[in-house]
Amino acid sequence: MMEFGGHSVAYEKPRSMGMWIMIGLGIASLVAMFAIMVFVTKDSQRLAGIMPGFNEALDKHDYDHALSMYRDLNDTIINRDPDDDRDLSEEYEILTQMEARVNERVEMIENKIRYERYQPTQDDIAFLEGLSELTGARMTNWLTGLCEEFLLGTIEKPTLMFIFDQLEGLSNLTAAARPLRAEIDQIELSRGDVQSAETLFADANYIEAVKYYEYVISMSEGFVNDFAKKRLEDCKTEMYQPMMKIADHMLANFQYYSAETLLSDLARIFPDDQVIQSNLFMATSNTSPVAPYTGSVEVICVKPLIADTTVAFEMNYVSSTDSFFITVSEFKAILESLYAKGYCLVDPTNMADLSNPSFLTTFDIVVPEGKKPLVIILEDFSYTATREKVGMCRRLVLNDVGQVCGEYVSASGQTVVSRNSEAIGILDAFVEEHPDFSYNGVKGIISLTGYQSIFGYVTDADQVDDRNNALEAAGLPTISPSDKEIETNRATVQSIVDKLKDSGWIMASSTYGFINANHCEMETIKNDTEKWLAQVGSITGPVNILVYPNGDFIRGSDARCVYLKDHGFRLFFGAGPSPYYTYGDNYLYYDRCMLTGDTLRNVDYSRLFNKEEVYDSSRKKNA
Repeated sequence: MMEFGGHSVAYEKPRSMGMWIMIGLGIASLVAMFAIMVFVTKDSQRLAGIMPGFNEALDKHDYDHALSMYRDLNDTIINRDPDDDRDLSEEYEILTQMEARVNERVEMIENKIRYERYQPTQDDIAFLEGLSELTGARMTNWLTGLCEEFLLGTIEKPTLMFIFDQLEGLSNLTAAARPLRAEIDQIELSRGDVQSAETLFADANYIEAVKYYEYVISMSEGFVNDFAKKRLEDCKTEMYQPMMKIADHMLANFQYYSAETLLSDLARIFPDDQVIQSNLFMATSNTSPVAPYTGSVEVICVKPLIADTTVAFEMNYVSSTDSFFITVSEFKAILESLYAKGYCLVDPTNMADLSNPSFLTTFDIVVPEGKKPLVIILEDFSYTATREKVGMCRRLVLNDVGQVCGEYVSASGQTVVSRNSEAIGILDAFVEEHPDFSYNGVKGIISLTGYQSIFGYVTDADQVDDRNNALEAAGLPTISPSDKEIETNRATVQSIVDKLKDSGWIMASSTYGFINANHCEMETIKNDTEKWLAQVGSITGPVNILVYPNGDFIRGSDARCVYLKDHGFRLFFGAGPSPYYTYGDNYLYYDRCMLTGDTLRNVDYSRLFNKEEVYDSSRKKNA
């Protein structure tokens, strides 16, 4: 405080220079913010007026002004200073609205020209030309698309020519339209091949599609050439993973000949792919030259095997078990002999073209040079209830690595699950050890009945009565499966069937009730077939093989056999000690050699194996 004239006066210290600078900066910031707010407000007002002005120009047919507005806004976006970080979403939105408004009318004109043979008015032409690049780019794409449609067969030449007549003279289209029109004749010449390629591509027949595209490329230039090159690249991109997966599956299942063919094609299409080259080497290392075989085709047949000879021949000896079945050791020894004698498993359906249901065309079967064809049939693998008490498997199961195994109860009462207890697992393992015993991964035929079960599982309520009757006869507890349990059983059997088919096994029928077909009336054949198709065929999928129970075959001209052929069965197996097959009216018939305890003792199979070397010693007391 200071005193002046007796009064006290408050005294303020002078403000520092820094304080004045801060005040000045604050004022400047406020001014700048105000200026920005004014600018943004004015800019928003300007933008808000663009679209109405654009629409007004179009409505007044002032196309030059509309185009100028579009270009100005587009230039604003394109030429923005890189350091300008303003949000231009509103500008982009207006630009999109402009294009949508123009495209709406262009599309209307295009559709009327195409579908109504419309000739554009003077105002239409003024609009299409006046909006220059706005309409030109869209119509160029449209005409290009129409040429592609013509190539693919979805528009015809007169319509395409009419469209070009209406539009190619437009100043903003001439440069693109006239070269396209000049190629229409070349496009027409290539339509068939291109459409074939597209169909193959759509059907995932990639290898053949590639061949067609490559042919088109070699025979064309310009539009067609560019189209085919693009589609070829699309095909190659799409095909790679699924084709490699198929090749891996083939190799894993010893289908080396098929894998060699596929991988050879893939190596040509993808020449620099090292994985393909490595897999191709693996395939070719396991293949040999092949040739048609004109000699006899051996067919052998076994029923489910005796897994535990102690139960079968000592604890619970049943003469029919000894008579009708062979043991695990006998089956293994027979396989060793067949392999040593140069036999090779083949698919009998490869001896005929079954693609036409009305007639059958014969083929010579092909095998690796030096090999002899062999078909193995595993008959009636549905597992009736009585077999588990005589040392045989009671059902099939998948083990923890997905292999098909037999399950049986041993002499000590233990449940045993093993690949070595049944013919399926034994043959699978044998082919794994000796891939050349199988031509292209083929295993054998598994024939099924359905009246008690499938693979030991009740899969339909209709089977329960037959199953329980058999269980009672065998002194075993009966069953009362719920619908849910039956459905679970079906799912289990389906998984086993899928695994078997995937690994080279072929499903077949031995009739639903294991009936002596030739001694049955037509009505019995029909009822039996309908049941098999409904209850078993619904799980196995379509089958074309019928293994006649006990070899009781029906002649091909018989009305009952005609009925069977009409229901998909084209390959029939009877029975006989020597190899024999014949072609008939729309069918192929084979005899099969039954391998049983009785035939091992009484039939000369020396061409296949030496009896003394395969015969199970546990049978000696019953010989």
